[in-house]
Amino acid sequence: MKLSEYAKKNSVTYRTAWNHFKQGKIGNARQLHSGTIVVDEKVIQKQDEYTVVYSRVSSSKNKNNLDSQADRIVKFCNAKGWGVDKVVKEVGSGLNDNRTKLLKILSDPKITRIVVEHKDRLTRFGFKYIDQLCIRMNCELIVINSMDGDKEDLIQDFISVITSFCARIYGIRRSKRKTEQLINQPEEEKDQK
Repeated sequence: MKLSEYAKKNSVTYRTAWNHFKQGKIGNARQLHSGTIVVDEKVIQKQDEYTVVYSRVSSSKNKNNLDSQADRIVKFCNAKGWGVDKVVKEVGSGLNDNRTKLLKILSDPKITRIVVEHKDRLTRFGFKYIDQLCIRMNCELIVINSMDGDKEDLIQDFISVITSFCARIYGIRRSKRKTEQLINQPEEEKDQK
């Protein structure tokens, strides 16, 4: 069978199957002179699937939405025939790049599929980077609905960006004052002697 058929049978994207072929993970696959990749059906070994559902809200005020979001994603997975191995719920800004639960998911090599409801539930910026990381790790990233998120979440994330930048500006000013104090300190000590 062709590689595209193999991908459908194993519930992975064509790109994931291509990566598996290039990495030698499909032992019974070969490339014909025409460039077509074929997989001998006799020895097909299906990779163990490990599906993770990821849901996120910006603040603890939206915790009810967190549960319903996770339930919708689980129902979607069940409709597709995918077993859900883990449901991860997280409260934090989509701009925060230090969400421990998401980082744990992205560093787990046994995960073969991550399912989210919207792109912005995973991250507000840099979705392509996470997508490329998942491809590299042979993990399929499924976004159920590609529409943009709620207006309130977007406003909350905008406020988070402004707050973050203000904190960095004040931090720079504080460290500049501290540096000036350290520079002036030896001169003051000389004057006291």
